[in-house]
Amino acid sequence: SFQILHCVFFPDPCFELPIFGVDLVISVNKFSAAIVDLSPVGKHLPDALISQMKSLQLPKFNEPGKLPDWGVIFSPYVCFVRPVDSLEEKLFLKLIDQYLSLLLSFLVKVRADEINSLDTMDRLNYQKRYCSNQKLNDKTRGILTKFFGSSWAYEYINKILFDC
Repeated sequence: SFQILHCVFFPDPCFELPIFGVDLVISVNKFSAAIVDLSPVGKHLPDALISQMKSLQLPKFNEPGKLPDWGVIFSPYVCFVRPVDSLEEKLFLKLIDQYLSLLLSFLVKVRADEINSLDTMDRLNYQKRYCSNQKLNDKTRGILTKFFGSSWAYEYINKILFDC
């Protein structure tokens, strides 16, 4: 009766690439939450990616979500909603595809920095910040604790989902 798809792509910090993240939460065969983002690994997304993000046609969802305080790690283009019907579910899945397509088109344009460069170290620190903030998600911890126990939830969050 409860399903979660949690997917985060952490890029090699040598590249100025955003963190792709998507969560789909399904309860009793209906979406109860859906979020997708290309999160910055610096103070903001690269300018070339921002112009592409602005060109996206975001659907109007009936029930947008409110980001928690720790959600400052997300970009201004994060989409967090509760799809209310099958049409909104399909629109959200298409939106995921658009975010992935943008990321893929951006991949071919990015050049690597040296592994010990300040830019690489900054991006690594932003990735660590992303993980640290995600660990503050009480809803995730609560759901995992309910189904698997607090010890398992702690280990899973800290050593699998967001191992800094």
